[in-house]
Amino acid sequence: MTTETQVHRIWIKASPEKIWAAIVEPEFNQRYGYAAPGHYELRPGGSYRSTPNAGMIEYHKANDLPPLPEAIVDGEVLEVDPPRRLVQTWRLLMDPRTAAEPFTTVTWEITESKTQPGTCKLTVTHELAGAPVTADVTAGNLGESAGGGWAWILSDLKSLVETGKTFND
Repeated sequence: MTTETQVHRIWIKASPEKIWAAIVEPEFNQRYGYAAPGHYELRPGGSYRSTPNAGMIEYHKANDLPPLPEAIVDGEVLEVDPPRRLVQTWRLLMDPRTAAEPFTTVTWEITESKTQPGTCKLTVTHELAGAPVTADVTAGNLGESAGGGWAWILSDLKSLVETGKTFND
């Protein structure tokens, strides 16, 4: 069984500002992971939504799958302290099973290394109480065809920030 709290840490050779931009700017966040742009209203109470990309929409059409919703992930910004901390609610809407689960909470924390200049630790903590299907998705437990959850997304983010290339480049 997947834990109700998942903590993922990676170290990235980049400034906090560059990592922050990779997280919150749709021009940047649509390039890695599932390539679905994430749109933030960066204020407490602001909205968060991720929209399907053209490839996702086409895949659903070509495989006679139900159309995707306008937002495939939604939530609300709870805390924002650029470029150090972002707390948001998060709900995956692409699958009826995850859409029926409660909102979960994701905390992004960027900390500069004291021993490795120019390097930051990015910690993503996902609180998943009452959302076991979402926990399996974000843990990457659904097989490679469904992606690799947070570990995969964060690894791709690191590749993009450090090299300018993603797994698909």
